Amino acid sequence: MHLAISLNIAATDEQAVLDFGQISAFVREAEAAGVDMVIISDVADGPSTSPFEATTLLAALATVTEKIGLVAGASTLAHQPYNLARRFASLDIISHGRIGWNATLRQDPREAANFSRPEGFADEDSGRRAAEYIGIVRGLWRGWDADALLFDKAGGRFHDPDRMHFLDHKGEFFAVRGPLNVARSPQDAPVLLMSGLSKTDRDFASRVADVILIEEQSGEAANAATADLRRRALAAGRKSEALKVLPTVAIKSEPLIDRLRALLGSSGCDGFNFVLPADVAALESFTDRVLPELQRHGLAGRGQQGATLRAHLGLGAGGAK
Repeated sequence: MHLAISLNIAATDEQAVLDFGQISAFVREAEAAGVDMVIISDVADGPSTSPFEATTLLAALATVTEKIGLVAGASTLAHQPYNLARRFASLDIISHGRIGWNATLRQDPREAANFSRPEGFADEDSGRRAAEYIGIVRGLWRGWDADALLFDKAGGRFHDPDRMHFLDHKGEFFAVRGPLNVARSPQDAPVLLMSGLSKTDRDFASRVADVILIEEQSGEAANAATADLRRRALAAGRKSEALKVLPTVAIKSEPLIDRLRALLGSSGCDGFNFVLPADVAALESFTDRVLPELQRHGLAGRGQQGATLRAHLGLGAGGAK
């Protein structure tokens, strides 16, 4: 069973803004408890205050942790695909293979207004654009073979050209030549998470995502969503273990062990994604009360197998296999 924690670092008017010391202390405690990954949410605009841009925060967290996976949300509206692919590939090298990207497909009109798109994208365009964007990022991550960089100073060869691949993408929304000017990821490619899916997004997500976060709360609804995603993944030629499905669970002060056991047993999912607010008291309650209770009941403490996030999650190298 896999455990993730989604941490919303954006504080509302009633909350004090978290500082790096508070966030890093929480992440280290989660790491010690065997949590597989922490997912940092990020929005470029809104009624709340965020102390850090999420990928910048991941770079800092990578220097004070050793095992836990570090995932950031990053918008397909706020970044060009080449820059985003390069940033996450760099983070994966800094962290020795512990990075993931949470790609949320929902549009945020407030965010779009900050990036020359005040009207956003039409629904019929938004899905196609996001699919093209994610395909570009994944293609760029695979632009260098594992042994492509030679650094042969004596022979005057920086790389093997036969092991470098131009993307040469020319699509409806983007044109990207590639390859990245960053080496291949230590885990072949950062882990791709997807969340906020509509029913029309499920085909695409089940073909390319490594982890899908679902919002269904009841065992029956989560089971139906999980089974549907796995069926679509198998129809796309993927192996059953190549896709991990985690329902989101909001936890305040009590872990509700019986409910978690029932959800795990009836949903066919691979674990849980616990959602926490940007509140010091909530973080302290989770580490002081919830995590020990989860460990006592065998629902935490068995994660982080292997050195990379892909290894933690039991995923194959490179993704979407």
